[in-house]
Amino acid sequence: MTDLTRPTPLRKLAPLTAALFCLAAPCLAADDEASKGATVTVINAAKACFAAIVEVTGPVIARDETMIRPERQGLKVSEILADPGDTVTAGQTLARLTLPEGGTALVQAPVAGLIATSSAAIGATASGKGEALFSIIARSEFDLVGLVPTEDISKLKVNQPAKVKIGADWVDGRVRRIGTTIEPNSQLGQVFIALTTNRRLLVNASGRALITTNQNQSCGISVPLTAILYGSGGTVVQVVRRQRIETRRVEVGLMSAGQVEIRDGLAEGDIVVARAGALLREGDPVRSVTASVDTK
Repeated sequence: MTDLTRPTPLRKLAPLTAALFCLAAPCLAADDEASKGATVTVINAAKACFAAIVEVTGPVIARDETMIRPERQGLKVSEILADPGDTVTAGQTLARLTLPEGGTALVQAPVAGLIATSSAAIGATASGKGEALFSIIARSEFDLVGLVPTEDISKLKVNQPAKVKIGADWVDGRVRRIGTTIEPNSQLGQVFIALTTNRRLLVNASGRALITTNQNQSCGISVPLTAILYGSGGTVVQVVRRQRIETRRVEVGLMSAGQVEIRDGLAEGDIVVARAGALLREGDPVRSVTASVDTK
């Protein structure tokens, strides 16, 4: 009869200890390898509904800029009657020039609009081939040139309304023209949004436009726009699986407030790199940290 009160000999525990160590070793090795990888911020892919909106960003440009120069050489600026930032009417006198043989010539605005720049200086020589004396933004019309992923270009049509944020203010806009080419590296196209506002806009100011399309609301998986990589091989996100990077090709849908709808390629709960980067490669070991703040 076996005495259950007697301690088990160490030699009988050795096989069990060895077996447990063998089971744990792969996990310890994986954890050790992951600890050598880069630290990445991750989020969980989640369900969300998107309004029929295409979001684009880009600079403000003058729609049509007119350069003003005298018709002949050898004239000198004698009087300046308008400065950059002034709104002028067609035919308004901008400057007076002195002719070499005596007398005065007038420089007049050929169109109404906003004076963007001026090189006029009292006593300076004005030339018909040199730097323009004035440049006028015709009719004070501005466009926002938005950058659009190829997947969204087919959703856009001329005259679709838009709300455009420039600085702290929102202005109305409307799709005026859609670009016909795609930049090969970024796979982004262009949309030109005509801006309607009484406020003075600055050329090259950055803006963000929300274009209302004719599509219905769509619900699907959502990730931040920063998690998307666009390239010649398609649109991808980087997923962390077993502490390694896994590249997933995805089909994107609508965008809103910095989030992108993923129609195919991800499942709810997938762990996604919040800010995807070209330095992360397929199979790279990583240490993941769950995002605790907005990743937009």
